[in-house]
Amino acid sequence: MSSQSDELSGVAVHERVANAVVRAIAEGRYRAGDKLPTHRALAREMSVSIGSVTRAIDTLSARGVVSSEVGRGTFVRQQAAPPGEAQGFVDLSINAPPPLVSAGQWAEASALANERALLLPNGGYVDFTGTPAQRAVVANWIGQRRSPMAADDIVLVNGAQQGLHLAFAALKDVVRAVITEGASFPGAIAAAGILGLPVLPVARDDEGPLPDALARLLAETGPAAVYLTPVCQNPMGYETGPARRAELARVVADKGGYIVEDDIYGIYSTKPGPLYRDLVAERTFFVTSFSKSLTPLIRLGVIAPPAAFMASVRRRMRAESWGLPPLTAELGAAMIETGIADAVLPVLRTEALARLEMTRTILGLGAMPMPAGAPHVWLPLDPLRAEQLARRASEAGLRLGAPSTMQVGPEPVGGLRLCIVAPPNRRQLERGLRILARLLVEDEEVLV
Repeated sequence: MSSQSDELSGVAVHERVANAVVRAIAEGRYRAGDKLPTHRALAREMSVSIGSVTRAIDTLSARGVVSSEVGRGTFVRQQAAPPGEAQGFVDLSINAPPPLVSAGQWAEASALANERALLLPNGGYVDFTGTPAQRAVVANWIGQRRSPMAADDIVLVNGAQQGLHLAFAALKDVVRAVITEGASFPGAIAAAGILGLPVLPVARDDEGPLPDALARLLAETGPAAVYLTPVCQNPMGYETGPARRAELARVVADKGGYIVEDDIYGIYSTKPGPLYRDLVAERTFFVTSFSKSLTPLIRLGVIAPPAAFMASVRRRMRAESWGLPPLTAELGAAMIETGIADAVLPVLRTEALARLEMTRTILGLGAMPMPAGAPHVWLPLDPLRAEQLARRASEAGLRLGAPSTMQVGPEPVGGLRLCIVAPPNRRQLERGLRILARLLVEDEEVLV
C-alpha cells in the first residue's frame, strides 16, 4: 500500500494516506470486518508520521469507511448495498464514475461553495461564462493536467453535452457536416442532428480516423467539423497517439476544417503529447467536464473555443441559459481548491484498472486498447447479434446501450459498449458481467 501516486498533486499527507487505505479496500486487500494494521505499522509502511495516520483514520471514520474501537483497533465497515442493487438490475449503459466522493468531502466542498456563493453580487446573476475566479481555478486545474489555458480562454457550461452543442452551433454557418467514426457518442450525434448538420462516417483503424480517408472525405464535403475523442473513444475505447493526432490536425488545417476535441476521458490518457488544441488552437473547440472524472452530480463542463469564435459561444450561452448555475460553479471550484478532485483521480484510475481486469477475465477477452484502465470496454459482435443480445440482457436483469444509438452512416454498429465503472461497486459489476458471459455462451450453443 503506497501513497506515492498522490505526492506530485499537492494532496495533504493525511489525505494521501486515506486514499491509499481506500484503494487497498477497493482492491480487496481489506474486506468488511477486517482489522487494519496499527497506526504505527501503517506509518512505517507509508513512510509518514503517526500523526498523519491518525488524521487519515479520523477522516475515514467520518466518511463511514472504517470504525475504531477502543482497545481493539480499527476495522473496515460493512458498506450498505447501493440503491437499486437489491432489485438485482445491473446497468452498464451509462458512462459515469462510481460514487467516490464521500459525504464528508461533499460537506467540506459545499461549505466553501456556500460561503462564496452568498458573496456573489446581484444575487448570483454574474458573468454567464463563470466568474473570473471560478474560471481561473478550473483553467489552472485543466492546464496542469491536459492543455495550458487561461481563465479568459474558457466558458463554464452545463456539462460537456452543452459544450458540444455550443461548438457545433458556433460552426453551423461555416461547415457543411460533422465527421466522426462510424460508431460515435450518441450525445454528439444528437447535438449535430438538432442543428441540422449531417453526420458522416470516416474510415478508421484501432487508433482513430485514417488521415488519408479523412482528407478524401473533407475534399468531397468541403469545410466540416471533425468530432474526435482522442482518449478512450466512445464507444470503441481506443486512444489516439501523438503521431496520429499530428497527422489528423494537419489534414483538418489543410482542408479548412475544424476539430471538436472531446477530452472528457483525458484523465485516463497514457500516450503523452500535444492535444489537438495545442496543435491547431485556431481550429479546435476543446470540451471537457467533471462528469466522468469526478461526479456527474456536478455537471460542470468547459468549452475552450478558438479565439475567433469566443464571442459567438458567449452569445449563445447567454441566450440559452445565462450560464452555469453559480452554486454549481462554486462547488466545482471548491472540489479543486480543497484537494478533493486531486484525491479522487488516482482512486478512480485504480478502480477502472481493477474493473478492466475483471471484465477481461470473466468475458475471456484478449489485449485491451487501454490496458492501464478505461471507463468502458468495446465488445465486438456481429451487428444483428449485438442488437439481439442487448434486448436479451435487459430481460436477464442487465441493461446495455443499444448499438443503433451510436451508429453513424449506413453500416450498422458491430459491438456493445460496456460501461464498467458505472456500477457502484465491483460486486455488482461482477454480477452483470456473469449475466453477459452466460448469454454469450447460450448464443454460441444456439449457433452450434
